[in-house]
Amino acid sequence: MIAAQLTARFPNGMTSLAILLHIEHVTGSYGAAGLVLAATSIGQAVAGPVTSRWMGRWGMRRVLTITLVICALSITGIALLSLPLPGYMAFGLIAGLSTPPVQSAVRTIYPKMVTSRQLTPLFSLDASLQEIIWIVAPVLITFVATQVGTVPALLVIVVILVGGGSWFILSPEVGRVRIPRSRRGIGKVLTKPAVLLATVVGFLLIGACSAVEAGVVATFDHGGLEAGLVLAVFSVGSLAGGLVSGRIPISRWAMARRLAIVTVGLSLTMVSLNVWWLGGTLVLAGIGIAPALAVLFAMTSASVKFSDTAEAFGWVGTGQLIGAAAGSAIAGFLIDDIGPQGAYLAATGFAAAGLVVAIVFVRGFPDLRYRDASPIPDTEPVPTIR
Repeated sequence: MIAAQLTARFPNGMTSLAILLHIEHVTGSYGAAGLVLAATSIGQAVAGPVTSRWMGRWGMRRVLTITLVICALSITGIALLSLPLPGYMAFGLIAGLSTPPVQSAVRTIYPKMVTSRQLTPLFSLDASLQEIIWIVAPVLITFVATQVGTVPALLVIVVILVGGGSWFILSPEVGRVRIPRSRRGIGKVLTKPAVLLATVVGFLLIGACSAVEAGVVATFDHGGLEAGLVLAVFSVGSLAGGLVSGRIPISRWAMARRLAIVTVGLSLTMVSLNVWWLGGTLVLAGIGIAPALAVLFAMTSASVKFSDTAEAFGWVGTGQLIGAAAGSAIAGFLIDDIGPQGAYLAATGFAAAGLVVAIVFVRGFPDLRYRDASPIPDTEPVPTIR
């Protein structure tokens, strides 16, 4: 299941970069490419909680299959059709809206696959292994786009999307797990303090990561070898942190402690832009990222009924997508104004804001030291009169 969902989500680390390179190649304008990416991101942000909620109404396999087909056709259209800019934006929007909700699906399935004691370590393992996507995928798609062409790069994404998505959809667990239909209106799940906090903290954490990516690219001349290596060690730090923290109990202060590591690491990046210094400080910052994401997943799962789990993870995913866009945008403006250091300043600001939220609203984080991260059952005991 882990292998299938990682393969199905692998295009997530490739699509934006491939679209950027392709639209810039076709139009000769990074501005036009940015508009298409913005349309795609908006579609993904809107679709997250909606398509996740649909899985409780129509079933996971049906929703995943329909979105997979539409998304694959949309990316194929961007690759093969010669269109005016609004046409590319429309296809990008459709591709974003139809992004298969694999992440919400698999994190809804996990509580049904393992014992309650194993669930938190599984979330930590999942958060760690997803770093493979962000280490390998951008390198692979950049190589294909620059050495073979941007059209083949987009078609490679379609092949992986269909292959990985089909593998995940056909997994027995996807067919066995049934999500009860939620009786609450869409968005009501955000009234749960833990879900709202997970969405806000996810926005700030991923915003910091996106700002770092922009800063590293700006520091090393738009993606030289050093940029790839520095971003790789950033992800390796996250991978190592997640694997080590898997068995550590999650208290109310767990998020604050893990974000403190990220904030300290990112603040040190502003001391020097030397490749060795940046690599070392980003390894330190990375050590806290996957563990913090594991807390997000566990607190979300433990705070809602099983029927609301998919939608809750959809909202958390939407928060992260908006954070990625905001982090990149703010970092971009600061890079233009004061240089690459501005991006690291933005990243530190995002991480510090997340740390402040985790400290000020610590009572809103569930204490999972003495309970598991399983969702609340939809059925409850009915009292009887004897």
